Amino acid sequence: MTSLLIVEDNEMNRDMLSRRLKRKGFDIAVAVDGQQGVEMATAMKPDLVLMDMSLPIKDGWTATRELRANPATASLKIIALTAHAMDGDRQKAMKAGCDDYDTKPIDLKRLLGKMQEQLERE
Repeated sequence: MTSLLIVEDNEMNRDMLSRRLKRKGFDIAVAVDGQQGVEMATAMKPDLVLMDMSLPIKDGWTATRELRANPATASLKIIALTAHAMDGDRQKAMKAGCDDYDTKPIDLKRLLGKMQEQLERE
């Protein structure tokens, strides 16, 4: 079973996404802020991280950079999830170390396609 860490502070988004992805067969873990996300990703080394960028305690940009700087988590696959859809936001996410970028509200079919693409990459 593919392990997935969802780092999301909004309870409604977190619950909706985790329920829908569990039904698709993913093993889901959830972190509610960037610091917890870094700690959980380091401990569990999931197959994929869905990282909200606007998080309390430590934002997703910082959390992603920390994961990339740590040799134990540097190769994790990370998809940025953000309501920021302005020009340059995708580039900012990629520069922080994300492997891909998706906007909110989540289009599950589109997100699943991006997740599959990342999981197939070696």
